Amino acid sequence: MTVVSAYVYRKGRRVRAAPLTEAGLALRAGEFVWIGLYEPDETELRLLAQKFRLHPLAVEDALTAHQLPKVEVYGHELFVVAHTAELVGDQIHYGETHIFMGKSYVVSVRHGSARSYKDLRAHLEASPALLEHGPDYVLHGILDFIVDGYMPIVEDIEEEVLATEARALDAFLSRADVRRIFTLRRELMRFRRILSPMEEVASRLEHLNLPGLDAEVRPYFRDVSDHVRRVLTRVEGLRDGLSSVFEVSNLLEQQRQGVITRKLAAWAAILAVPTAIAGIYGMNFQFMPELHWRLGYPATLSAIAALCGGLFVAFKRSGWL
Repeated sequence: MTVVSAYVYRKGRRVRAAPLTEAGLALRAGEFVWIGLYEPDETELRLLAQKFRLHPLAVEDALTAHQLPKVEVYGHELFVVAHTAELVGDQIHYGETHIFMGKSYVVSVRHGSARSYKDLRAHLEASPALLEHGPDYVLHGILDFIVDGYMPIVEDIEEEVLATEARALDAFLSRADVRRIFTLRRELMRFRRILSPMEEVASRLEHLNLPGLDAEVRPYFRDVSDHVRRVLTRVEGLRDGLSSVFEVSNLLEQQRQGVITRKLAAWAAILAVPTAIAGIYGMNFQFMPELHWRLGYPATLSAIAALCGGLFVAFKRSGWL
């Protein structure tokens, strides 16, 4: 069953359930109905379209569920598309919520998102004075609920970025770390493509004189717009942070490789001394200096030790060792 919940409200209080029948959807003066659907079939949505005279283009959008966030006006009806988001592993999974709003009804259609609006409905019903504003306040509540779900995503990615940054300072980033950096950066770029139109949706609902929106409710959408802007700002900061982590990791890796190269060069120079001297005396020429000198062997070893020790001290002072 795709009807998650359907109730009639009067003066901000739930008065009865609203089954999808002619009698169930009959409303008295001062009442409005809020119907929540989850991936409905065409029959159920067409029934509501006939009852509330929903525009066919909006109904078609709600059935196909491949729309960017937007606000459209069809006569006295508002049609709003918003995107839900959830971080699963390394990827952000998106859903869509399509909202039909008229003078006496709100129909929310969810696709893809497993996050129910049950808690939202309970929260709104706990404030009858605000819910009494009607369908436009329910529209605000749904959008605010969706946007509030963005912040945990940003916070989780921030923790991951900080952890990756700490690993980059301690050691070389592994191939898996680099792959994860680029995966998160790609997901943030996609997330930004959702946030920008969501900000525009909230801004239009706040500033434009749209049908069904009372003047005293429009300022509530400013809060939604502010939340989206804060998330958008943090997403931009995270993108820059991920780029910085990768750049810092490259710089540190080059620095570590330079240190290793200098150490190898220093030890190679030290080892070159005994190698050169041993190579000279290993050429087996008949006439060589000090070849038959009794102290030649210990003198050669002492010279090798002195030269190697001098090079070691010099390289140590220069910071190469």
